[in-house]
Amino acid sequence: MTRQDEVRGFLTTRRARITPEQVGLTVLGGERRVPGLRREEVALLAGVSVDYYTRLERGRIRGASDSVLDSLARALRLTAAERDHLFALARGHTASAPRRVAAARRVRASVQRILDALGVPAVAQNPRQDLIAANELGRALYVTPFDSTDQPPNLARFVFLDPRAQAFYPNWNLACRITAAALRAEAVRTPLDPALTALIDDLGTESPVFREVWAHHEVRAHHTGLRQLRHPVVGDLSLAFEVLDVQADQGLSIVVHSAGPTTPTAAGLVHLSRWAAESRQASASDAETVRT
Repeated sequence: MTRQDEVRGFLTTRRARITPEQVGLTVLGGERRVPGLRREEVALLAGVSVDYYTRLERGRIRGASDSVLDSLARALRLTAAERDHLFALARGHTASAPRRVAAARRVRASVQRILDALGVPAVAQNPRQDLIAANELGRALYVTPFDSTDQPPNLARFVFLDPRAQAFYPNWNLACRITAAALRAEAVRTPLDPALTALIDDLGTESPVFREVWAHHEVRAHHTGLRQLRHPVVGDLSLAFEVLDVQADQGLSIVVHSAGPTTPTAAGLVHLSRWAAESRQASASDAETVRT
């Protein structure tokens, strides 16, 4: 998909989700031929001419001023992540600082020590959603994705191509939407990353669900939130997560999971810790048996 196609799809889907009533416009009689707002209504709300907005929606967005983009974001009620996406489409990077591609397939020793020092499940991932490192609890939490032929395992491939994902994520449809939305935002930020392009192409070829979700042009940024998982050993978990950027390795993030005290998930994490320790001891015992 070209950048013009991306702009066209993004703007048309954003205006299609908003009704005139939501933005205080009076709807006159007669049948409306388009869902959501018409082009002229978006132009009115953004304070630009209909011809100019039409050019923007057709993909001719380069050169648009910050004030026009901000007005358009307000008119379409874009989220912060969607606004950044709009600026990235127009400028080739986010409204904040641009990011380079993180091609790392492993973390530095000091980052691994930080992971290991955390008493909660933690994983390190790059913008392509490769799981490139974890502490013991993190590897135990994501035991199903880590049990993959891909090395490092990739969460997007797992979500869309591994049938076990539908059991691992209780709300698998939401996981699909979130995963595709994160990939779309990253694809615009780093359009020259061949590995990311290949990943999106593979998913589009192999997964009808991905093709359907991708067509919605959703964009999301998830720095904190609640993650629902159904672990094959300890059952349902409701985990708060925080995404911490590693400043020395742009694009590398540490995702830390936690649970409130006295909650069922906290008890589940205690069970998970015991199971992880038992699995480690069993693996060490098996390795010793092989050596002898």
